[in-house]
Amino acid sequence: MNFFHRQAQARSSSQRLVWLFVLAVLGIVAVIDLAVYAAMSMKLATSRHPGEGVGMTGALTVTTLLVLATIGIASLVRISQLRSGGWEVALDMGGVQVTADTTDPALRRLRNVVEEIAIASGMPMPDVFVMEKEDGINAFAAGYGPDDAAIAVTRGALRSLNRDELQGVIAHEFSHVLNGDMRLNIRLMGILFGILMLSVIGRKMLTHMRHGSDSRGVLPVMAAGMALLIVGSIGLFFGRLIKAGVSRSREQLADASAVQFTRQTSGLAGALKKIAGVPAGSRLEHAKTEEVSHMLFGEGLGFSSWFATHPP
Repeated sequence: MNFFHRQAQARSSSQRLVWLFVLAVLGIVAVIDLAVYAAMSMKLATSRHPGEGVGMTGALTVTTLLVLATIGIASLVRISQLRSGGWEVALDMGGVQVTADTTDPALRRLRNVVEEIAIASGMPMPDVFVMEKEDGINAFAAGYGPDDAAIAVTRGALRSLNRDELQGVIAHEFSHVLNGDMRLNIRLMGILFGILMLSVIGRKMLTHMRHGSDSRGVLPVMAAGMALLIVGSIGLFFGRLIKAGVSRSREQLADASAVQFTRQTSGLAGALKKIAGVPAGSRLEHAKTEEVSHMLFGEGLGFSSWFATHPP
């Protein structure tokens, strides 16, 4: 297997999807501008003062800047909220830290495997956690980079996986950190939040302008509010589809990188087969599973088809 070729394919796919995300944002801006233009044209057509048309270009410029600023500021706020160290994410998901002096054989094996993959990948030893209350076979790596990374594994994975399979899972998770997948996904989540804010603002505008007294003056604002609500909702839907596609391509990249670190495929394949064979699968019961779904080894929520964060 040429894992370097597989890595190049996955990176190329991710880049195309990220550019598609950028085009989606630009499309949202264009549609809202078009709605404002149509509303102002209707107003000017019934106006007795032709001089009012002078402000059309300015209004469209302001609209474009406001939409971009809304998405940008909301995205930055959300990104700053999500940008916590890996250990904090692991603790938030119910993880218990595995110390170097643990006497539990399963936890000792886990630390040994993590140390091996850290050496193979050239990455510092991350903090290691176990999610004691999770019976599904799963794991995740959290952290913006190698210096603040943490690896968390479910107790179900420790019970069900042999050493080679556990090694494949851990190598997969190391790959997410080294490839910057958490940074990428958090940025995409931030942009999605910015698009969501457009819908919220549009709904507020419609609520406040519904009882306006000047119907001609209210019309452009009502049109802009309706455009924000509709386009924001549609943009959020397609944005989530693109994000899921990015996540799936990064999962394939992590698989190829895991083979590079372990130099064997049987462990990774065996772990995936066991996920398909146990009742709990890879599902996590924690309430915040959706927030880390893109970082998990296996599908943690049971989503399928378009919105799945992992390939079959």
